Amino acid sequence: MDIKQNDKVENRLKAVLADKKKTCRWLANEIGRNENTVSRWCSNKVQPSLDQLREIADILDVDIRTLIRSNKEVAE
Repeated sequence: MDIKQNDKVENRLKAVLADKKKTCRWLANEIGRNENTVSRWCSNKVQPSLDQLREIADILDVDIRTLIRSNKEVAE
């Protein structure tokens, strides 16, 4: 599968943390990861693995799909 140069995979972790009134530091402590790593996930500089997203979803008590931004544009 080819990915175009301007296609960018993004997550919604920062938005979900804000909705839950939680911080990157809190999440880092909960999952045993470095705060800088979680911060990079929140800023979409790097992406967590699917297993990490599953763990995060469990901790935040959300459906994993809540953390993933669709790569499909909705035609209007």
